[in-house]
Amino acid sequence: MGAAELHAHLAGGLTTVARCWAVTRRDGTRYGFTDHDRDLSFDGLVFRADTGLSAMALQQATGLAVDNTEAMGALRDDALSDADIEAGRFDGAEVVSWLVNWREVAQRRMLFRGTIGEIRRANGAFHAELRGLTEALNRPVGRVFQTPCAAVLGDGTCRVDLSEPGYVHETALLAAEESRSFRLGDLNGFEEGWFQRGRLEVLSGAAAGLGGTVKRDRVWNGERAVELWEPLGAPVQPGDLIRLSAGCDKRFETCRLKFNNLLNFRGFPDIPEEDWIMVHPAQAKAQSGGSRR
Repeated sequence: MGAAELHAHLAGGLTTVARCWAVTRRDGTRYGFTDHDRDLSFDGLVFRADTGLSAMALQQATGLAVDNTEAMGALRDDALSDADIEAGRFDGAEVVSWLVNWREVAQRRMLFRGTIGEIRRANGAFHAELRGLTEALNRPVGRVFQTPCAAVLGDGTCRVDLSEPGYVHETALLAAEESRSFRLGDLNGFEEGWFQRGRLEVLSGAAAGLGGTVKRDRVWNGERAVELWEPLGAPVQPGDLIRLSAGCDKRFETCRLKFNNLLNFRGFPDIPEEDWIMVHPAQAKAQSGGSRR
């Protein structure tokens, strides 16, 4: 009903319309913005007018072509802060854009729905690329025939429950270096390397909600030390609570012995290697066709 009323309003010639954007981060935090000169409110959200947000032309097409546009605005600590963008808190956030009659906000029409892509920052402002829903279809799909497992640990094809005891551990940090290397003390019950290729998530402090993939998990000077592939985007302090999840190296033996999940192994451990192409007739007495692994 609101879209029909908005269409009638637009057909009248004299219009009172503005654009509104709702941004929902992956942690559930919502933000509202508008290019109008006063705040608007609908859908349980206040759309703020003091961010200087504006949008470029929206490119839309039929078929599987990706719809895209770009939003620009000012960086503010109480709205979109440079620190939150640097920490990656807005990576992949959902964006919904409306055309709204600001005199009667019930008259509105959705123009765009998608996610935030690349974000550029300079001189107190940001430029955010917005990617349409068809972006998720713009990637190859299908099985890959390879020796290691192709599943992601804990996903719908792997089916390992990482919340089970032995696969996850929460503890407080003893020390942190450059938000990348962490000392955890003694992790009784978890052998060295157990969390390598797993995930570290920060549960408290300035970096709460951030996480990364574990590059190394080792014992150093009698204490457990964990290093990430990339530093977190916010400072981490001693005493911050973290959660560690077990890692998987995608091998057949690891799936069987570490996770007891052999029935869901998504690799092909017996696939011939590339040198099978070089096989040729031979005069050897032993031609049993034994394992080529």
